[in-house]
Amino acid sequence: MAGVWRYMLAVVVICVCLWGFSEAVGGAVSRPRPQRRPRKPKVAPVTVTPPVQSIDIQQMTGRWYLLNTASKCSYLIKHGTKVEPTVMTLTLPSSSNQTLSVSTKTRYNHQCWEILQVYDLTSTAGRLTLKGTRPELNTEIVIGDTDYSSYAIIYYHKRDKVTMKLYGRSVDNLSEPTLSKFEERAEQQNLGLAYLFPFPTYSHCGDVDQDHVINCVPTC
Repeated sequence: MAGVWRYMLAVVVICVCLWGFSEAVGGAVSRPRPQRRPRKPKVAPVTVTPPVQSIDIQQMTGRWYLLNTASKCSYLIKHGTKVEPTVMTLTLPSSSNQTLSVSTKTRYNHQCWEILQVYDLTSTAGRLTLKGTRPELNTEIVIGDTDYSSYAIIYYHKRDKVTMKLYGRSVDNLSEPTLSKFEERAEQQNLGLAYLFPFPTYSHCGDVDQDHVINCVPTC
């Protein structure tokens, strides 16, 4: 069971993978190393991605179908043709105006699963936080663009890695200009066409029995 929910959270829900970059140092010892250019200050991708102006979180509630993902997640790179239909439902709890309840349904080994999470609202409309078990494991979320009625482009940022997701209110009204906008935004994050992974638009999960619900409230 533990292996299942780790897979679901790492690949399906967030898909912001953590991988290290190893620097290979080669050449003969007698060969002088070239001087490195000063590095530019690191700027987190999401910090330079402002949320859509005057985002109304209430209008974001409801059902959203995952249509496309832009990511360098290693699992997607290897198995991007095997992704499962995924649907997300956003709800504002009546007892709190500081959180957004998130339900994500998808399949794993032909079985429907539901993952329950909570996004904390921030002082900036359109920016949210999914808390990890430690602050450095938090995922920062930005609603980069939406018209509320047909599409939403959402950024997920964790440990200097960014994943972008394109959601639709339905599976059959994605316009070519919207897809082009998503591709252009992804390119700005160095996520070219090779890192785009379309999701199935059919056979989404309906009701899920309690034995297949992963409750990540307040965190996993």
